[in-house]
Amino acid sequence: MLFIDCQVFDEADMLLCGSFQNQVIRLINMFRHDEKLLSWTSQSTADNASEVDLETLPQDALEQDEESPNDASQDDDEEIESLSEEEELEEGNEDGVSVQKKGWRRVLKPYDRSKQYIFVAATLPANGKRTAGAVLKRMFPDARWVNGNYLHRHNPRLERKWFEVTVDSQVDALIEAVKHGVESETSDSNDVSRTMVFANTVEAVEAVAKILERAGIECYRYHKDASLEERAGMLDDFREKGGIFVCTDAAARGVDIPNISHVIQADFATSAVDFLHRVGRTGRAGQHGVVTSLYTESNRDLVSAIREAEKLGRPVETAFSRKRGFRNKLKKRSKLQFASQ
Repeated sequence: MLFIDCQVFDEADMLLCGSFQNQVIRLINMFRHDEKLLSWTSQSTADNASEVDLETLPQDALEQDEESPNDASQDDDEEIESLSEEEELEEGNEDGVSVQKKGWRRVLKPYDRSKQYIFVAATLPANGKRTAGAVLKRMFPDARWVNGNYLHRHNPRLERKWFEVTVDSQVDALIEAVKHGVESETSDSNDVSRTMVFANTVEAVEAVAKILERAGIECYRYHKDASLEERAGMLDDFREKGGIFVCTDAAARGVDIPNISHVIQADFATSAVDFLHRVGRTGRAGQHGVVTSLYTESNRDLVSAIREAEKLGRPVETAFSRKRGFRNKLKKRSKLQFASQ
């Protein structure tokens, strides 16, 4: 039997929230199963674990010791976040079986860990009990937290440009930003020019690409509707030849293209977390970069929160804690009007 003693979870904030959360936590519980058996069966004195016959204990009972968040269908975020830890234990889950689960937790909680779990993320929100950071703190209360100096903060190597646009000015502002970026990059360096242009939806990516092509600017299209082979080919070409890379947030995580000097938000990000991942594509490994953000009136509140945090030298976490209704409103209203041009 192969014993795995170290598990690494990349993009941990995405894996431990939303629709991924329950499945990933179940996977962690599976990894912990043999840890528990090894620990409990090796105990020589009678303690909490001696109250249980481990050989006859069902798998479900073992998993109840771990985090088991409810599905995403929850009440308003503020109501969830207002619950104290004590209230959370008393409330249990939606099926009303909290008494039984508390009993299992009292008996099964203690065990010696024999595996190492490493969770890696560029952003790790901890506001609210269902965020990735809060989940990790409950599951691994003794974990060691390691982070860089600029976690959730303004990167001083980035030059930020902010432009509030309207339906009438949006297209011209985009074309000017792309052309200006290309001209400045080619004049300042002998290296190839690389610019990433972000839009929020597949439809917006296609619309932006068509506008740029009509303006005589060739570009790549990168989104989920392209096959894995097509996306891999585009990444290789962009890495080698440079150019304009129009994409959704599918390219904001887990894609390492060196020497990207310019990131343009044709659509402003729908959350501060997505914003940080987008701008993190440039200014990497000690280099400098430029970020041009186009935003509309519907994005103004989020932009103000991000800029205020940067101005005060504080983490952008202050912009994380937005009501679900606010986020949904942004998602609906911030779809780029390029499609109608």
